[in-house]
Amino acid sequence: MIGVVVPAHDEAAHIGSCLAAIGHAARCPALRGESVVVVVAADRCRDRTVAIAEACGVHVVVADGGNVGSARAAGMRAVIAAGADWLATTDADSTVPADWLSAQRTCGADAFCGMVAVADWCDFAADVQHAHARAHPACDGHRHVHGANLGVATAAYLACGGFRPLAAHEDVALVRDLEAIGARIVRRAAPVVLTSARRAARVQGGFADYLLSLEARLRAVAASPEAGAALTGVAHGA
Repeated sequence: MIGVVVPAHDEAAHIGSCLAAIGHAARCPALRGESVVVVVAADRCRDRTVAIAEACGVHVVVADGGNVGSARAAGMRAVIAAGADWLATTDADSTVPADWLSAQRTCGADAFCGMVAVADWCDFAADVQHAHARAHPACDGHRHVHGANLGVATAAYLACGGFRPLAAHEDVALVRDLEAIGARIVRRAAPVVLTSARRAARVQGGFADYLLSLEARLRAVAASPEAGAALTGVAHGA
């Protein structure tokens, strides 16, 4: 059984499309009918996130840790208790492709680190988009870690201690803990998960905050080519 965990904090605008995409991936023929259980870990939600998730027919775990690490961990506990031996996680403002789960399931490793792409750049200028692309080339063996495109075998997850209760970079911490126990980790360019470029950053250090910081740095060095060159290689989730 595969378990999918989606942490969510006031994500009524996105959770429906996120869960619809996961449902499509759960029906991928390459899974050959394997069971998939989906859990939304609703952390202090004040909007209709829980109602929408329940209407989509998925399980909801109410979390109150106040951080994404605690929410992911709560969701993981729920899917492990349901019998999942592979754990996948994404973000509520993201949409996964049809082969997302099947690619993880057949990766031949203890953990899968995938890449993300921005679905809609909104009003971010072209230079921000180009700087992000330079820092995140799509290639196998990349060193990025994105909670929106991450998977791990249950045995390895439990052996390394699971997600830490962190407000940001809980995904990076998990992968480092997996490395510390000698887990086999594959880093693939595909399948790619699409995520949003919203300007309302939920946490300091998250993806939205990274894009805003990248934009600010580009503006600050616009008149200084030497300083601008230093931005090459600035990446999120490294």
